[in-house]
Amino acid sequence: MLRLLAFSTLLFTGLVCANAPSRILFGSCSHQDKDIPIFNAIIKAQPEIFIFLGDNIYGDTEDMASLQSKYQKLGAKPGFKQLKEQAQLIAIWDDHDFGANDAGKEYPQKEASREIMLNFWEEPQDSPRRSREDGIYTSYTYGQGEKSIHVILPDLRWNRDAIDHVSRSDYSKVRKPKNMGPYKAHSDPNASMIGEKQWLWLEAELQKPARIKVIGSSLQFLADFTGWESWANFPADRQRLLTLIKKHKVNGLVLISGDTHWGEVSYYAEDLDYPLWEVTSSGLTQEWKNVSPNKHRIGAFTNTVNYGGLNVDWEKDDPLVTLGLYDERGEVVNEHRFRLSTLEPY
Repeated sequence: MLRLLAFSTLLFTGLVCANAPSRILFGSCSHQDKDIPIFNAIIKAQPEIFIFLGDNIYGDTEDMASLQSKYQKLGAKPGFKQLKEQAQLIAIWDDHDFGANDAGKEYPQKEASREIMLNFWEEPQDSPRRSREDGIYTSYTYGQGEKSIHVILPDLRWNRDAIDHVSRSDYSKVRKPKNMGPYKAHSDPNASMIGEKQWLWLEAELQKPARIKVIGSSLQFLADFTGWESWANFPADRQRLLTLIKKHKVNGLVLISGDTHWGEVSYYAEDLDYPLWEVTSSGLTQEWKNVSPNKHRIGAFTNTVNYGGLNVDWEKDDPLVTLGLYDERGEVVNEHRFRLSTLEPY
């Protein structure tokens, strides 16, 4: 309760809080028709912030009454209610809560879906997320100066161009035996998940001052190619973000993601001035046993329910950062510790 009181009196405007959190937890893929016992472990871990990274319900409909009822089912879960009382909840969507499996800009009910989604997460009525013509992307800043975290949540659905597929034959003969999906890198170099206007916003966000920057992506970023939905399917988008990190000398960037129905930690030290870490946490209820290859994976993956964590010990001049994945009992599945200075070459 002390954490909640601290955050509720923080000059909070919906985008900025005065104090930097030391414990941010996150997860994705929570089916509203299932029990979600992992909430018990999350609550016990006492997060100050919990980030829902997409597929927060499984809507998969163009019937908005049905979509509304599915959010209501999530909201009625005792664990969800208790977490909401304890921590600040922030959220971005992925395909299933956007409205359809693997959907992009063609989904016809995205305006109505946006209203239902933002109402559920209690977004202020005057929030830009309600009126932007190109999505519900947003950011949050916590703390200031040497003790600050900037959370950036891009929208990978609203503007996403159609995705390229391999043939059915290639999928069944080549991909499926390797636990890989049916998608391939886009043949059009101008194809994008987020569109130019959101790119300009994201570039501006990367330049805002903060000791730690967290990009909360509904899809995996570092995995080179799984065949499922990821940034790798839009290579121009993926390269553009890597280029912007170097161009603007962005220190302290950490990636978190969802979607996969398995959890893993990825580590990327190529073509950059410092390593990128990505924790993929999925799912809170959903599991996928046929885990795809990922050459950037470090440590063990998990194909059982999990949540992710970003802990920061601000008591040191060089803060200790802990990134990890945790199981239904709150026990460590895969955890890594490093000094923040290792992400600060500039």
